[in-house]
Amino acid sequence: MTSREKILQQIKLNKPAETPFPETTRFDSLYENTEEKFIETLTAIYTEVIVVKDLAELARKADELYASVANRATTIPALSNWADFSLNNPDPHALELIEIAILQAEFGVAENGAIWISDAHLPHRALPFITQNLAFVIPRKAIVNNMHDAYERLTETTGWGCFISGPSKTADIEQSLVIGAHGARSLVIFLLEEA
Repeated sequence: MTSREKILQQIKLNKPAETPFPETTRFDSLYENTEEKFIETLTAIYTEVIVVKDLAELARKADELYASVANRATTIPALSNWADFSLNNPDPHALELIEIAILQAEFGVAENGAIWISDAHLPHRALPFITQNLAFVIPRKAIVNNMHDAYERLTETTGWGCFISGPSKTADIEQSLVIGAHGARSLVIFLLEEA
């Protein structure tokens, strides 16, 4: 028996007793109006929330806000005429040129303003982090109270996904707040009534 095999055998014999998982504690957030809390939270973290009736209004609002911006990208088919930057390029390094990306996301969380986005709507995982300005479109009815509710929605999710809340910000140096230090400089959330 080699020394490696001896060590592995000793490790197998020296297993600690199994410890049961602790009971799960759930904290419910019972907001009078989940959407109002969501908007309040996002406003506090420098994010604009815009309610749009349908995809046509979304297209008009996107044009109104970003018409003068070059390198516009989107994952929303209804905005394909608005976009002037193709996401079909397999090289993620090309994404550094994007000034605004409007992306489909799944849902939002009222307590912290987080938005869940997954690779179901992203051709490149780096996209929401490398664009200069970011906008998400979520169904207006897809706002949950808290992270407990959010994780319950994710029980069947497979693949990559993450929560994003507000534009990038840091106050590491001299406690001076810097927006856009490590990612998008601005964030807009479009709440779509007819999803």
